[in-house]
Amino acid sequence: MVLKVAVPPDLMGGDVAEGYGRVADAFRANLAAGSEVGAAVAVYRDGVKVVDLWGGYRNGLTKAPWQPDTMVNMFSTTKGVTALTFAVAVSRGMLSYDAKVADYWPEFAHAGKGDVTVRQLLAHQAGLPALTPKPTLRDVADPERLASILAAQAPAWPVGARHGYHAITLGWYQSELIRRTDPAGRTVGRFLAEEIAAPLGLDLHIGLPADIDRNRVALLHQWKRPEVFLHLKEMPAGFAVAALNPVGLAARSTGVPADVNPWDGAYNRDDVRAVEIPSSNGIGTARSVAQYYGTAATGGDQIGLSADVVSALAAPAIPPSGGLRDKVLNVTTNFALGFAKPLPQFRFGSTDKAFGTPGFGGSFGFADPETGIGFAYVMNKLGFHLYSDPRELALRQALMHGILGARSQT
Repeated sequence: MVLKVAVPPDLMGGDVAEGYGRVADAFRANLAAGSEVGAAVAVYRDGVKVVDLWGGYRNGLTKAPWQPDTMVNMFSTTKGVTALTFAVAVSRGMLSYDAKVADYWPEFAHAGKGDVTVRQLLAHQAGLPALTPKPTLRDVADPERLASILAAQAPAWPVGARHGYHAITLGWYQSELIRRTDPAGRTVGRFLAEEIAAPLGLDLHIGLPADIDRNRVALLHQWKRPEVFLHLKEMPAGFAVAALNPVGLAARSTGVPADVNPWDGAYNRDDVRAVEIPSSNGIGTARSVAQYYGTAATGGDQIGLSADVVSALAAPAIPPSGGLRDKVLNVTTNFALGFAKPLPQFRFGSTDKAFGTPGFGGSFGFADPETGIGFAYVMNKLGFHLYSDPRELALRQALMHGILGARSQT
């Protein structure tokens, strides 16, 4: 069972700017209710940090406190970090969203994928959520070996007709495109580290370097797969059905690498932390994710985003011809350029120009161009909601609706 701990009221640190006390109140309430083991939330507005809070335990077993520099794996919240890094590469002219993937990667054209555009791939429309054969961690650590597996896949549906969540694979496809177009031949993790994280001073990694003190990384408190049956009411019905099918696309799309079982705490293993899984093993602080999104929400000058790319990130998604029912998750989803976009049942930000990605267990990061907000929430106690975990939603509601007077969040 997921650990439940009582967090002492004084085990909370950080500060908020004047007028942002409601976020602190919501964060304190989460800790007091026993909803958290350890967590952090941060907000940048117009380039200025206005919320930076942390509390609880980075390790609920040893009771080691969450520190200001504690980092944690944020699962699919990593997708937004990867997508924003990809947007920087597009802004530099390395790639175009409307080019064919095979223009940069000829081998990708195998099995009828020659006309797939970068935009379609990033919108989860390419039909490549599962891999056969499944790569191992050794394959993942070798970009050439991984690239051959990725290129060999046949689409699971007609490209552009449907979309389905590429839970793990999307980041590897993005990374290979960057590696093939970057003059230095870097993967997305290296490109992020050298071109963005280092200049901005971000504690944000895809592939955790050996020189990072592992005591800074929070322990994930993971529930076991059978516990899903005790929490079906917390999941959309369609997703619950998909998640419980052991041979369906949902199970096959999350079951990679082959030697990484997401249900047994594998993401706490150092060999998993060290390789690049750009859809699911980003490790960082809430502060850094919020700052990164905050740069995009205010025009992207600090990271070199072009005006055209900034407009594209804020634009409505181009839906697949077959509608928004997700072939993997079995619910309605909305994707564009590697990000999730708002829906009535998942309304985030002040308008539909917002973009971000939620992560397995409850984390979330997003940019809201209309208010200049970059927001991030991370935690180490994994919840059961597909999106809008009540802990995160309470913080987002306090900020967007309670403080900024924007539309109610869902």
